[in-house]
Amino acid sequence: MENLEFLMNSLWTMVAAILVIFMLGGFILLEAGSTRMKNAGHIAGKTIFTFGIASLVFWAVGYGFIFGDNANFFVGMSDFFYGGGQVEDAGLQTTVFFVFQLAFAGISLTIALGGFAERAKLSVYLIFSILFGILVYPIIAHWIWGGGWLATHGKQDFAGSTVVHLTGAAAALAATMLLKPRIGKYNPDGSANPIFGHNQVYTALSVLILWVGWFGFNAGSTVSVSDGFFGYVALNTNLAAAAGAVAALLISWIVLGKSDITTMLNGALAGLVAITASCAFVEPWAAVVIGLIAGVLVFYSARFFESRKIDDPIFALSVHGTAGIWGTLSNGLFATAELAEYTGVGKAGLFYGGGFGQLGIQALGVITCGLFAFAVSYVILFVIKKVSGLRVTEEEEIMGLDISEHGSYGYPETFLSKEETKSL
Repeated sequence: MENLEFLMNSLWTMVAAILVIFMLGGFILLEAGSTRMKNAGHIAGKTIFTFGIASLVFWAVGYGFIFGDNANFFVGMSDFFYGGGQVEDAGLQTTVFFVFQLAFAGISLTIALGGFAERAKLSVYLIFSILFGILVYPIIAHWIWGGGWLATHGKQDFAGSTVVHLTGAAAALAATMLLKPRIGKYNPDGSANPIFGHNQVYTALSVLILWVGWFGFNAGSTVSVSDGFFGYVALNTNLAAAAGAVAALLISWIVLGKSDITTMLNGALAGLVAITASCAFVEPWAAVVIGLIAGVLVFYSARFFESRKIDDPIFALSVHGTAGIWGTLSNGLFATAELAEYTGVGKAGLFYGGGFGQLGIQALGVITCGLFAFAVSYVILFVIKKVSGLRVTEEEEIMGLDISEHGSYGYPETFLSKEETKSL
Protein backbone atom coordinates (compact mmCIF):
# COMPACT_ATOMS: atom_id res chain seq x y z
CA MET A 1 0.00 0.00 0.00
CA GLU A 2 2.83 2.40 0.85
CA ASN A 3 4.48 1.63 -2.48
CA LEU A 4 1.23 2.34 -4.31
CA GLU A 5 0.89 5.72 -2.60
CA PHE A 6 4.52 6.50 -3.47
CA LEU A 7 3.85 5.73 -7.12
CA MET A 8 0.58 7.69 -7.18
CA ASN A 9 2.22 10.71 -5.56
CA SER A 10 4.99 10.54 -8.12
CA LEU A 11 2.56 10.20 -11.03
CA TRP A 12 0.36 13.07 -9.84
CA THR A 13 3.34 15.37 -9.34
CA MET A 14 4.74 14.48 -12.75
CA VAL A 15 1.40 15.29 -14.40
CA ALA A 16 1.36 18.58 -12.49
CA ALA A 17 4.91 19.35 -13.66
CA ILE A 18 3.87 18.78 -17.26
CA LEU A 19 0.91 21.14 -16.80
CA VAL A 20 3.19 23.84 -15.39
CA ILE A 21 5.74 23.46 -18.18
CA PHE A 22 2.91 23.65 -20.73
CA MET A 23 2.00 27.02 -19.22
CA LEU A 24 4.99 28.31 -21.20
CA GLY A 25 2.81 27.84 -24.27
CA GLY A 26 0.28 30.12 -22.63
CA PHE A 27 2.95 32.71 -21.95
CA ILE A 28 4.12 32.57 -25.57
CA LEU A 29 0.60 33.33 -26.79
CA LEU A 30 0.05 35.93 -24.08
CA GLU A 31 3.21 37.90 -24.80
CA ALA A 32 3.02 37.50 -28.57
CA GLY A 33 -0.66 38.40 -28.68
CA SER A 34 -0.14 41.42 -26.41
CA THR A 35 2.62 42.86 -28.61
CA ARG A 36 3.07 43.66 -32.29
CA MET A 37 3.39 41.00 -34.94
CA LYS A 38 6.85 42.21 -36.00
CA ASN A 39 8.14 40.74 -32.72
CA ALA A 40 6.02 37.57 -32.53
CA GLY A 41 8.60 35.08 -33.76
CA HIS A 42 11.25 36.55 -31.48
CA ILE A 43 8.96 36.25 -28.47
CA ALA A 44 8.09 32.65 -29.20
CA GLY A 45 11.69 31.64 -29.82
CA LYS A 46 13.25 33.42 -26.86
CA THR A 47 10.71 31.80 -24.49
CA ILE A 48 11.89 28.33 -25.50
CA PHE A 49 15.53 29.42 -25.49
CA THR A 50 15.35 30.92 -21.99
CA PHE A 51 13.51 27.91 -20.58
CA GLY A 52 16.42 25.83 -21.85
CA ILE A 53 18.83 28.10 -20.01
CA ALA A 54 16.67 27.99 -16.86
CA SER A 55 16.64 24.19 -16.96
CA LEU A 56 20.42 23.89 -17.16
CA VAL A 57 21.05 26.51 -14.49
CA PHE A 58 18.49 24.92 -12.16
CA TRP A 59 20.15 21.52 -12.63
CA ALA A 60 23.62 22.90 -12.02
CA VAL A 61 22.98 25.35 -9.19
CA GLY A 62 19.39 26.34 -8.53
CA TYR A 63 18.03 23.15 -7.00
CA GLY A 64 21.00 22.87 -4.66
CA PHE A 65 20.64 26.48 -3.53
CA ILE A 66 16.97 25.87 -2.71
CA PHE A 67 16.82 22.37 -1.26
CA GLY A 68 20.43 21.38 -0.66
CA ASP A 69 21.74 20.06 2.65
CA ASN A 70 24.22 21.97 4.81
CA ALA A 71 21.78 24.84 4.41
CA ASN A 72 21.79 28.07 6.34
CA PHE A 73 19.16 30.75 6.68
CA PHE A 74 20.20 32.19 3.30
CA VAL A 75 20.92 29.31 0.91
CA GLY A 76 21.36 25.54 0.55
CA MET A 77 24.79 24.09 -0.11
CA SER A 78 24.58 20.67 -1.78
CA ASP A 79 22.97 18.72 -4.67
CA PHE A 80 24.64 20.83 -7.32
CA PHE A 81 24.59 19.23 -10.78
CA TYR A 82 21.70 17.17 -9.48
CA GLY A 83 22.15 13.47 -10.08
CA GLY A 84 18.82 12.09 -8.90
CA GLY A 85 19.73 11.13 -5.36
CA GLN A 86 16.99 9.77 -3.13
CA VAL A 87 15.66 11.44 0.00
CA GLU A 88 14.29 9.20 2.70
CA ASP A 89 10.60 9.56 3.52
CA ALA A 90 10.10 12.00 0.65
CA GLY A 91 6.75 10.43 -0.23
CA LEU A 92 7.47 10.53 -3.96
CA GLN A 93 10.26 10.00 -6.46
CA THR A 94 12.66 12.89 -5.87
CA THR A 95 13.57 13.22 -9.55
CA VAL A 96 9.90 13.99 -10.16
CA PHE A 97 10.02 16.63 -7.44
CA PHE A 98 13.09 18.09 -9.16
CA VAL A 99 11.24 18.43 -12.49
CA PHE A 100 8.24 19.97 -10.72
CA GLN A 101 10.40 22.59 -9.02
CA LEU A 102 12.29 23.24 -12.24
CA ALA A 103 8.99 24.17 -13.90
CA PHE A 104 8.38 26.85 -11.26
CA ALA A 105 11.82 28.35 -11.80
CA GLY A 106 11.14 28.53 -15.53
CA ILE A 107 7.81 30.28 -15.01
CA SER A 108 9.30 32.91 -12.68
CA LEU A 109 11.99 33.70 -15.26
CA THR A 110 9.39 33.95 -18.03
CA ILE A 111 7.43 36.47 -15.96
CA ALA A 112 10.59 38.51 -15.39
CA LEU A 113 11.42 38.55 -19.08
CA GLY A 114 8.02 40.03 -19.87
CA GLY A 115 9.48 43.34 -18.75
CA PHE A 116 11.98 43.17 -21.64
CA ALA A 117 9.33 42.85 -24.37
CA GLU A 118 9.89 44.47 -27.79
CA ARG A 119 13.12 46.30 -26.97
CA ALA A 120 15.83 44.14 -25.37
CA LYS A 121 18.75 42.48 -27.12
CA LEU A 122 18.70 38.70 -27.31
CA SER A 123 22.12 38.62 -25.61
CA VAL A 124 20.56 40.29 -22.56
CA TYR A 125 18.03 37.46 -22.28
CA LEU A 126 20.92 35.00 -22.25
CA ILE A 127 22.99 36.73 -19.57
CA PHE A 128 20.08 37.71 -17.34
CA SER A 129 18.51 34.24 -17.47
CA ILE A 130 21.70 32.67 -16.16
CA LEU A 131 22.20 35.19 -13.35
CA PHE A 132 18.51 35.29 -12.35
CA GLY A 133 18.62 31.50 -12.07
CA ILE A 134 21.65 31.68 -9.75
CA LEU A 135 21.35 34.88 -7.74
CA VAL A 136 17.64 35.72 -7.52
CA TYR A 137 15.04 32.96 -7.80
CA PRO A 138 16.73 30.15 -5.83
CA ILE A 139 17.65 32.46 -2.95
CA ILE A 140 14.06 33.56 -2.40
CA ALA A 141 12.76 30.04 -2.96
CA HIS A 142 15.13 28.75 -0.28
CA TRP A 143 14.00 31.41 2.18
CA ILE A 144 10.38 30.24 1.91
CA TRP A 145 10.33 26.67 0.56
CA GLY A 146 13.79 25.35 1.38
CA GLY A 147 13.84 25.86 5.13
CA GLY A 148 15.31 29.37 5.08
CA TRP A 149 14.67 32.21 7.47
CA LEU A 150 11.14 33.07 6.29
CA ALA A 151 10.12 29.42 6.53
CA THR A 152 11.25 29.33 10.16
CA HIS A 153 8.99 32.33 10.81
CA GLY A 154 5.97 30.55 9.31
CA LYS A 155 5.69 32.44 6.00
CA GLN A 156 2.72 31.03 4.07
CA ASP A 157 3.13 30.75 0.29
CA PHE A 158 1.69 27.45 -0.81
CA ALA A 159 2.45 27.61 -4.52
CA GLY A 160 4.34 30.84 -5.09
CA SER A 161 2.52 34.19 -5.10
CA THR A 162 5.76 35.53 -3.62
CA VAL A 163 8.36 32.97 -4.67
CA VAL A 164 7.36 32.76 -8.33
CA HIS A 165 5.17 35.74 -9.21
CA LEU A 166 6.37 38.63 -7.08
CA THR A 167 9.97 37.62 -7.70
CA GLY A 168 9.42 37.63 -11.45
CA ALA A 169 7.49 40.90 -11.37
CA ALA A 170 10.14 42.67 -9.27
CA ALA A 171 12.77 41.67 -11.83
CA ALA A 172 10.46 42.83 -14.64
CA LEU A 173 10.13 46.21 -12.92
CA ALA A 174 13.91 46.60 -12.85
CA ALA A 175 14.01 45.79 -16.57
CA THR A 176 11.27 48.21 -17.58
CA MET A 177 12.89 51.01 -15.61
CA LEU A 178 16.33 50.53 -17.17
CA LEU A 179 15.13 49.81 -20.69
CA LYS A 180 12.76 52.80 -20.75
CA PRO A 181 9.47 52.86 -22.71
CA ARG A 182 9.06 51.63 -26.25
CA ILE A 183 9.34 54.14 -29.08
CA GLY A 184 6.05 55.99 -29.47
CA LYS A 185 4.54 54.93 -26.16
CA TYR A 186 4.58 58.41 -24.60
CA ASN A 187 4.14 61.90 -26.01
CA PRO A 188 6.33 64.85 -24.99
CA ASP A 189 3.61 66.01 -22.58
CA GLY A 190 3.72 62.65 -20.80
CA SER A 191 0.41 61.32 -22.14
CA ALA A 192 0.39 57.67 -23.16
CA ASN A 193 -0.41 56.25 -26.56
CA PRO A 194 -1.98 52.80 -26.74
CA ILE A 195 0.22 50.21 -28.45
CA PHE A 196 -2.22 47.44 -29.20
CA GLY A 197 -1.31 43.78 -29.24
CA HIS A 198 -1.73 42.16 -32.62
CA ASN A 199 -3.97 39.23 -31.69
CA GLN A 200 -6.58 39.33 -28.92
CA VAL A 201 -7.64 35.77 -29.72
CA TYR A 202 -4.10 34.64 -28.83
CA THR A 203 -4.32 36.43 -25.49
CA ALA A 204 -7.71 34.88 -24.68
CA LEU A 205 -6.46 31.40 -25.60
CA SER A 206 -3.33 32.01 -23.54
CA VAL A 207 -5.41 32.76 -20.46
CA LEU A 208 -7.37 29.54 -20.92
CA ILE A 209 -4.13 27.55 -21.23
CA LEU A 210 -2.70 29.25 -18.16
CA TRP A 211 -5.92 28.72 -16.21
CA VAL A 212 -5.80 24.97 -16.90
CA GLY A 213 -2.06 24.84 -16.22
CA TRP A 214 -2.63 26.51 -12.88
CA PHE A 215 -4.26 23.35 -11.57
CA GLY A 216 -0.82 21.79 -11.88
CA PHE A 217 0.71 24.89 -10.35
CA ASN A 218 -1.49 25.02 -7.25
CA ALA A 219 -3.12 21.62 -6.81
CA GLY A 220 0.13 19.95 -7.87
CA SER A 221 1.93 21.67 -5.01
CA THR A 222 0.34 19.17 -2.66
CA VAL A 223 2.78 16.66 -4.26
CA SER A 224 0.44 14.04 -2.80
CA VAL A 225 -2.80 12.22 -3.54
CA SER A 226 -3.48 11.28 0.09
CA ASP A 227 -6.99 12.29 1.23
CA GLY A 228 -7.56 14.14 -2.05
CA PHE A 229 -6.64 17.57 -0.67
CA PHE A 230 -5.49 18.61 -4.13
CA GLY A 231 -9.18 18.80 -5.08
CA TYR A 232 -9.81 21.43 -2.40
CA VAL A 233 -6.86 23.45 -3.66
CA ALA A 234 -8.19 23.18 -7.23
CA LEU A 235 -11.62 24.40 -6.10
CA ASN A 236 -10.18 27.53 -4.51
CA THR A 237 -7.98 28.13 -7.55
CA ASN A 238 -10.91 28.04 -9.97
CA LEU A 239 -13.14 30.22 -7.82
CA ALA A 240 -10.52 32.95 -7.52
CA ALA A 241 -9.82 32.96 -11.26
CA ALA A 242 -13.52 33.20 -12.06
CA ALA A 243 -14.05 36.02 -9.57
CA GLY A 244 -11.05 37.91 -10.89
CA ALA A 245 -12.29 37.76 -14.48
CA VAL A 246 -15.78 38.95 -13.56
CA ALA A 247 -14.59 41.73 -11.26
CA ALA A 248 -12.09 43.08 -13.79
CA LEU A 249 -14.61 43.18 -16.61
CA LEU A 250 -17.21 44.91 -14.43
CA ILE A 251 -14.84 47.54 -13.08
CA SER A 252 -13.61 48.38 -16.59
CA TRP A 253 -17.22 48.63 -17.76
CA ILE A 254 -18.12 50.96 -14.90
CA VAL A 255 -15.07 53.21 -15.22
CA LEU A 256 -14.51 53.21 -18.99
CA GLY A 257 -18.07 52.78 -20.19
CA LYS A 258 -16.92 49.74 -22.19
CA SER A 259 -16.15 46.23 -21.02
CA ASP A 260 -12.47 45.89 -21.84
CA ILE A 261 -11.45 42.37 -22.87
CA THR A 262 -7.78 42.82 -22.02
CA THR A 263 -8.68 43.92 -18.51
CA MET A 264 -10.97 40.93 -18.09
CA LEU A 265 -8.21 38.54 -19.16
CA ASN A 266 -5.78 40.23 -16.79
CA GLY A 267 -8.37 39.87 -14.04
CA ALA A 268 -8.55 36.11 -14.49
CA LEU A 269 -4.76 35.87 -14.29
CA ALA A 270 -4.66 38.21 -11.29
CA GLY A 271 -7.15 35.99 -9.48
CA LEU A 272 -4.96 32.98 -10.22
CA VAL A 273 -1.81 34.73 -9.03
CA ALA A 274 -3.48 35.99 -5.86
CA ILE A 275 -4.89 32.61 -4.83
CA THR A 276 -1.58 30.86 -5.46
CA ALA A 277 -0.27 31.70 -1.99
CA SER A 278 -3.49 30.99 -0.11
CA CYS A 279 -5.17 28.16 -2.05
CA ALA A 280 -4.43 25.67 0.76
CA PHE A 281 -5.07 28.04 3.65
CA VAL A 282 -8.47 29.64 3.03
CA GLU A 283 -12.12 28.67 2.70
CA PRO A 284 -13.88 28.84 -0.71
CA TRP A 285 -15.80 32.03 0.11
CA ALA A 286 -12.49 33.72 0.90
CA ALA A 287 -11.05 32.50 -2.41
CA VAL A 288 -13.89 34.34 -4.17
CA VAL A 289 -13.17 37.53 -2.21
CA ILE A 290 -9.44 37.26 -2.93
CA GLY A 291 -10.17 36.88 -6.65
CA LEU A 292 -12.66 39.75 -6.72
CA ILE A 293 -10.22 42.15 -5.08
CA ALA A 294 -7.40 40.99 -7.38
CA GLY A 295 -9.57 41.72 -10.43
CA VAL A 296 -10.20 45.29 -9.28
CA LEU A 297 -6.59 45.84 -8.23
CA VAL A 298 -5.17 44.76 -11.58
CA PHE A 299 -7.30 47.35 -13.40
CA TYR A 300 -6.14 50.26 -11.26
CA SER A 301 -2.58 48.98 -11.03
CA ALA A 302 -2.17 48.94 -14.82
CA ARG A 303 -3.43 52.53 -15.01
CA PHE A 304 -1.05 53.55 -12.23
CA PHE A 305 2.06 52.11 -13.88
CA GLU A 306 1.14 53.67 -17.21
CA SER A 307 0.72 57.06 -15.53
CA ARG A 308 4.21 56.70 -14.08
CA LYS A 309 5.66 56.16 -17.58
CA ILE A 310 6.50 52.54 -16.84
CA ASP A 311 5.88 50.68 -20.10
CA ASP A 312 4.69 47.17 -19.26
CA PRO A 313 3.47 45.56 -22.49
CA ILE A 314 2.14 42.35 -20.95
CA PHE A 315 1.02 43.82 -17.60
CA ALA A 316 3.50 41.66 -15.68
CA LEU A 317 3.84 44.24 -12.92
CA SER A 318 0.11 44.38 -12.25
CA VAL A 319 -0.86 40.75 -12.86
CA HIS A 320 2.08 39.14 -11.10
CA GLY A 321 3.35 41.94 -8.87
CA THR A 322 0.32 43.72 -7.47
CA ALA A 323 -1.79 40.55 -7.39
CA GLY A 324 1.15 38.61 -5.95
CA ILE A 325 1.44 41.09 -3.09
CA TRP A 326 -2.29 41.01 -2.42
CA GLY A 327 -2.39 37.22 -2.58
CA THR A 328 0.47 36.90 -0.12
CA LEU A 329 -1.06 39.37 2.34
CA SER A 330 -4.48 37.74 2.06
CA ASN A 331 -3.18 34.73 3.97
CA GLY A 332 -2.63 36.99 6.94
CA LEU A 333 -6.31 37.86 6.79
CA PHE A 334 -8.14 34.70 5.71
CA ALA A 335 -5.99 31.69 6.68
CA THR A 336 -7.92 29.36 8.97
CA ALA A 337 -6.39 27.71 12.00
CA GLU A 338 -7.44 24.25 10.78
CA LEU A 339 -5.83 24.61 7.36
CA ALA A 340 -2.69 26.20 8.76
CA GLU A 341 -2.39 23.24 11.10
CA TYR A 342 -3.11 20.77 8.30
CA THR A 343 -0.40 22.19 6.04
CA GLY A 344 1.95 22.67 8.97
CA VAL A 345 2.77 26.24 7.99
CA GLY A 346 2.10 29.39 9.97
CA LYS A 347 -0.96 30.36 11.96
CA ALA A 348 -4.49 31.63 11.47
CA GLY A 349 -5.09 35.02 9.89
CA LEU A 350 -6.55 38.16 11.39
CA PHE A 351 -10.18 37.32 10.56
CA TYR A 352 -9.87 33.89 12.18
CA GLY A 353 -8.58 34.97 15.56
CA GLY A 354 -4.88 34.89 14.75
CA GLY A 355 -4.28 38.58 15.36
CA PHE A 356 -1.74 40.50 13.32
CA GLY A 357 1.07 37.93 13.69
CA GLN A 358 0.62 36.05 10.43
CA LEU A 359 -0.21 39.23 8.54
CA GLY A 360 3.04 40.75 9.77
CA ILE A 361 5.04 37.73 8.62
CA GLN A 362 3.37 37.86 5.21
CA ALA A 363 4.15 41.57 4.90
CA LEU A 364 7.76 40.94 5.93
CA GLY A 365 8.04 38.34 3.18
CA VAL A 366 6.59 40.69 0.57
CA ILE A 367 8.95 43.52 1.48
CA THR A 368 12.16 41.51 1.80
CA CYS A 369 11.61 39.25 -1.21
CA GLY A 370 10.34 42.06 -3.43
CA LEU A 371 13.23 44.35 -2.57
CA PHE A 372 15.82 41.58 -2.90
CA ALA A 373 14.56 40.48 -6.32
CA PHE A 374 14.33 44.07 -7.55
CA ALA A 375 17.71 45.17 -6.21
CA VAL A 376 19.71 42.19 -7.46
CA SER A 377 17.99 42.25 -10.86
CA TYR A 378 18.58 45.99 -11.15
CA VAL A 379 22.29 45.61 -10.39
CA ILE A 380 22.63 42.77 -12.91
CA LEU A 381 20.90 44.75 -15.64
CA PHE A 382 22.69 47.99 -14.79
CA VAL A 383 26.07 46.30 -15.20
CA ILE A 384 24.97 44.73 -18.51
CA LYS A 385 23.77 48.14 -19.67
CA LYS A 386 27.14 49.73 -18.90
CA VAL A 387 29.16 46.92 -20.45
CA SER A 388 27.26 46.01 -23.62
CA GLY A 389 23.91 47.78 -23.58
CA LEU A 390 20.39 46.47 -22.97
CA ARG A 391 18.36 47.82 -25.81
CA VAL A 392 18.38 47.31 -29.55
CA THR A 393 18.94 50.37 -31.72
CA GLU A 394 16.05 52.62 -32.68
CA GLU A 395 16.21 51.31 -36.24
CA GLU A 396 16.11 47.69 -35.06
CA GLU A 397 13.20 48.37 -32.72
CA ILE A 398 11.20 50.01 -35.51
CA MET A 399 11.80 47.17 -37.97
CA GLY A 400 11.04 44.59 -35.28
CA LEU A 401 13.09 42.05 -33.39
CA ASP A 402 12.03 39.18 -35.65
CA ILE A 403 14.13 40.48 -38.51
CA SER A 404 16.79 42.42 -36.57
CA GLU A 405 17.66 39.63 -34.13
CA HIS A 406 16.83 36.50 -36.13
CA GLY A 407 16.78 37.43 -39.80
CA SER A 408 13.25 36.18 -40.44
CA TYR A 409 9.68 37.16 -39.64
CA GLY A 410 7.15 35.26 -37.60
CA TYR A 411 4.59 36.37 -40.20
CA PRO A 412 6.61 36.45 -43.45
CA GLU A 413 3.57 36.77 -45.73
CA THR A 414 2.69 40.03 -43.99
CA PHE A 415 6.05 41.75 -44.18
CA LEU A 416 7.71 40.42 -47.33
CA SER A 417 6.94 41.64 -50.81
CA LYS A 418 4.77 39.61 -53.21
CA GLU A 419 7.86 38.54 -55.13
CA GLU A 420 9.61 37.38 -51.98
CA THR A 421 6.61 35.41 -50.74
CA LYS A 422 6.42 33.44 -53.99
CA SER A 423 9.62 31.69 -53.02
CA LEU A 424 8.34 30.62 -49.62
